Amino acid sequence: MMSEQSKDSLIWADWPAPAHIKACVSTRYGGFSDAPYESLNMGDHVGDDPSCVVKNRAKFLHLAGLKYVGQWLNQVHGIHVVDAEDDGKVREGDAVKTDRPNVPCVVMTADCLPVFFTDKAGSKVAVAHAGWRGLASGILEATIESLGLTPETLMVWLGPAISRHYFEVGPEVRREFIEHDLAADKAFHPDYMSRGKYYADLYELARLRLNHVGVTDIYGGQYCTWQDDRFYSYRREGTTGRMASMIWIKK
Repeated sequence: MMSEQSKDSLIWADWPAPAHIKACVSTRYGGFSDAPYESLNMGDHVGDDPSCVVKNRAKFLHLAGLKYVGQWLNQVHGIHVVDAEDDGKVREGDAVKTDRPNVPCVVMTADCLPVFFTDKAGSKVAVAHAGWRGLASGILEATIESLGLTPETLMVWLGPAISRHYFEVGPEVRREFIEHDLAADKAFHPDYMSRGKYYADLYELARLRLNHVGVTDIYGGQYCTWQDDRFYSYRREGTTGRMASMIWIKK
């Protein structure tokens, strides 16, 4: 079991959100799970010991300074946005939002992109799980629409995801994006070692989708889950754990 390293267990969003808006991402350090999930695995669907996952989630909330369970999701790579509740029930969707204080919104990732939202007044928050399928289907646009706020008032932080240097995709993925927006072509870089495939830039694709609907106040995008071993990476490891990305309104 990996020794606990609490100081490395959370990464806080680096964006100019109002002070009462809190957002963080777990790393793989400081939990209770054994290999290959060591150690702060948040995923209850990846084969880990369920009792370890329960303890890991409780540890994560404690490290974030919370006494609330939060709204966790059963994610399906779709575009459904869930209204967060504090009843402890898991709901199906790929984004979660709230305007209620002290109701944490949580998504899980291990290469996909967590996208955090708030407005400049800090009246509402949301977080979306955005893999390429969700991005192409419109999960970011659906989240923005569900918030009911004008895009110009929003700010976004892009959390840890796989970088373009390691995210190989087929031509059908590129085609799906450029059919929506020709500008998306710049987010795909030919893989000259594997004819016909590309390296996709999730961060750039997210920025393009956000810009397209009028969101320009965008931060983050500097991490790579494949390259940085603080993070779980499905592409790197196959069987592995999940990080949690959480946002809430603190009162």
